[in-house]
Amino acid sequence: MMQNAPVNALSKAVRVGLIAEIEAALNNANVKVIVISSQLGLFSGGADISEFSSGNLQPNLPEVLDLIENANKPVVAVLNGPAFGGGLELALACHYRISFADNKVGLPEVNLGILPGAGGTQRLPRLTGVAQALDMIVSGKPVKAAALNGVFDLIVDDPAKLMSESQAFVAQLINDGCEIKRVKDIEIDTETAPSELFSQYRQGIAKQARGFFSPERCIQAVEAAVTLPLKDGLQKEAELFMECMRSPQARAQQHFFFAEKAAGHVSDYDKSTPVRDIKSVGIIGAGTMGGGIAMNFANAGIPVVMLELKAEALEKGLGVIRRNYENSAKKGKLSQQDLEDRMALLHGTTEYSGLADVDLVIEAVFEKMDVKKQVFTQLDAICKKGAILASNTSTLDINEIADCTSRPEDVIGLHFFSPANVMKLLEVVKGEKTSADVIKTSMQLAKKIRKVAVLVGVCFGFVGNRMIEPYGREANRMMLEGADPEHVDRVIYDFGLPMGPFTMGDMAGLDIGYFVRQSRKEHIAHDPSYAVVADRLVKDGRAGLKVGKGVYLYEAGNRKPIPDPTVAQIAKEEAEKLGVKPRKHSDEEILERCIFTLINEGAHILEEGIAAKSSDIDVIYVYGYGFPVFRGGPMQYADEVGLDKVYAAMCKYRDELGEYGKAWFEPAPLLKRLAEQGKRFADFAK
Repeated sequence: MMQNAPVNALSKAVRVGLIAEIEAALNNANVKVIVISSQLGLFSGGADISEFSSGNLQPNLPEVLDLIENANKPVVAVLNGPAFGGGLELALACHYRISFADNKVGLPEVNLGILPGAGGTQRLPRLTGVAQALDMIVSGKPVKAAALNGVFDLIVDDPAKLMSESQAFVAQLINDGCEIKRVKDIEIDTETAPSELFSQYRQGIAKQARGFFSPERCIQAVEAAVTLPLKDGLQKEAELFMECMRSPQARAQQHFFFAEKAAGHVSDYDKSTPVRDIKSVGIIGAGTMGGGIAMNFANAGIPVVMLELKAEALEKGLGVIRRNYENSAKKGKLSQQDLEDRMALLHGTTEYSGLADVDLVIEAVFEKMDVKKQVFTQLDAICKKGAILASNTSTLDINEIADCTSRPEDVIGLHFFSPANVMKLLEVVKGEKTSADVIKTSMQLAKKIRKVAVLVGVCFGFVGNRMIEPYGREANRMMLEGADPEHVDRVIYDFGLPMGPFTMGDMAGLDIGYFVRQSRKEHIAHDPSYAVVADRLVKDGRAGLKVGKGVYLYEAGNRKPIPDPTVAQIAKEEAEKLGVKPRKHSDEEILERCIFTLINEGAHILEEGIAAKSSDIDVIYVYGYGFPVFRGGPMQYADEVGLDKVYAAMCKYRDELGEYGKAWFEPAPLLKRLAEQGKRFADFAK
């Protein structure tokens, strides 16, 4: 029985223990069958990836599995709970496998930038067939035991009967003479895996695998299972595994795995800090954002009261939510009963008094400070003592909002990302006076509504939107300097983002950025060239996709951007007015000016303490802005590239771009200091 809490990770101690127990059983004449199972609620979560960097891997897992497969007594794996990665590979090396129908198993290594390195790519295809194994290994998605054809020798419907039926199976095995069935003796029928199976699979995953290193190596490993005997296939798997391990993508994806876990560890509270009980939630605003936020709580079984001052707006908002749920039901993601249960948790009101008894209220109204203050003044008067008052603001000062109430300690920012019912990120914004229990409650509540929460401080735009500003600024400046928008977008897309800055701007609406700039004129007044082309486009009625034209043109009902030479002419006219000289832009310059300035702003944020650690910024950018996880986030990418290179590029453009360069390309003091010390952002602790 394995027992290594919390997930039975196959750490060095477990591997040593498995070898000792198996060898003892093999040498004990009274033992007829060896059974491997778990005393915990799961079989095994797989390898302890914290050991990857230590080099202390002996005995390695393949050695353990080789001992099991070649044992001269039957070895039976009884999977009493989920088995992932090395845990499933352990079971595959056994001679028999038993589980219950709904148990989840999988090989998720691809999500860490690697592949199953203990025989998973060789044994699984021999048991379940090449097509199903290929999909499991390359996607990393878990499946139910009952859906995994050929892997399990016994599948029990009732988990409560797993052990009793396993005992009966073992007894029968002994009675039948203890036959040993080794996976290595199974030959794959090559007719079930023609070459076109692999070529078609590659084509099918090309879009989602863009930029990742390990999916192709996973495919190559499964191909080896078809053409090679197990011994040689295992050697090929090991070679491909090491190729993956040495890749920057694996370093990035493993960094992000730990970064996501670390985001929940904050110093603002401890175990003794109490948590407020959130049994009901109020949402102010039933529009796109408010409706999306409400769905998160209904999905978690928490009743919601939605406030709109006009009954028709409230009815429209609730109708949109129902249609969203109906669409999910049509796709088989929800049952009709689930749909009705969730809608039953949503209630509407047109009076602030309808929020008097909620435990948490989140406003999702227009992004203007005077509007927010009016809302919070009324909430302060209406909401019960102890209620948390939260703003969904994406840019505004939480401290200023809190100060218009008599209870600033109860005020916090909960910045959801659109669409709020889909996006995983939640920026939790603590004010100067926000109490520790409000912070802790908010962070824990995020988990309940299946969000990844990152705690940040107060500044304009917090972390995400503050850092996106220089990214968009440089894209717009390069368009003014003569760069084609489609060139800039292609470079950023090729880097790994889902779309470039101009496509993103058109999709969001160019008028949104225009309104933000209008509200911050004093901060950009020193640069008369700031986003002048974007401002001109908005004034000319080109607000983006929603009106059929922005930086690009759009055909009705089609989101595909169409380049428009008119925009180049507009940029040329504005450049001539300002005396901005045209400039040739290489792919390298486009990438550096967009991404390195974003990183530089991240360095300012770190030093100011707005983000507690660089990995928090990475989590925000991967989950909130589509930064490619195979680069680990902007700060990990900078660490991978080398901070000396980022610093040198900032200095170069500062010196090359004249007054504009002096205004915007001064390296952050932290970037300069770490670069000179040969350190990384990951080394910085405030």
